[in-house]
This record gives sequence, C-alpha cells and structure tokens, in this order.
Amino acid sequence: MSSKDIQKLRQSLGLNQDKFGQLFGIHPMTVSKWERGVLTPTPYQIAMMEAFKKATRKKEIKRQLKYILVAAGVVAAVYLLLECSQKTK
Repeated sequence: MSSKDIQKLRQSLGLNQDKFGQLFGIHPMTVSKWERGVLTPTPYQIAMMEAFKKATRKKEIKRQLKYILVAAGVVAAVYLLLECSQKTK
C-alpha cells in the first residue's frame, strides 16, 4: 500500500490523522509519516488497512445500489401513473 493509498483511505473514511492513528494505536505524526512515505506501516497494519478499504468499498457499493433501486422505483411509479392516466382517457 503506497503513501497515497493510505492518505486516500483515511480521507475516504472521513478521518483526520489523529482519529486514523487511534484506529492503529499510533501517534498522528506516524500517520503523517506514512502519508509522506517517510515510514512504512507494518504488515499487520497494512492488512488492517486493506480490511478497512474492503469495508468502505462494500459500503459504497451498497449506497450506489440503494440509489439505483430508488431511481428504479421512481421510474416504475411514473410509468404506472402514465399507464393509469392513459386508461382513464
């Protein structure tokens, strides 16, 4: 996981460096050093970040699916309204 990937993950979780560091029990300065490529996380920390990344991806997919289903429901409702209005004429 690159330094840019770490920063992108932190931002996608909506966390500042302090809160992100708390997830790993580390100082916010360490997060800053990860994001600048000065330090490298341990394999365990990288594995945890990959798990967070996967969780955020699933959350994003669920959110997108929700919007698709809502949009489909709106389209279906409009279709039914138009269909009913055509039958009453």
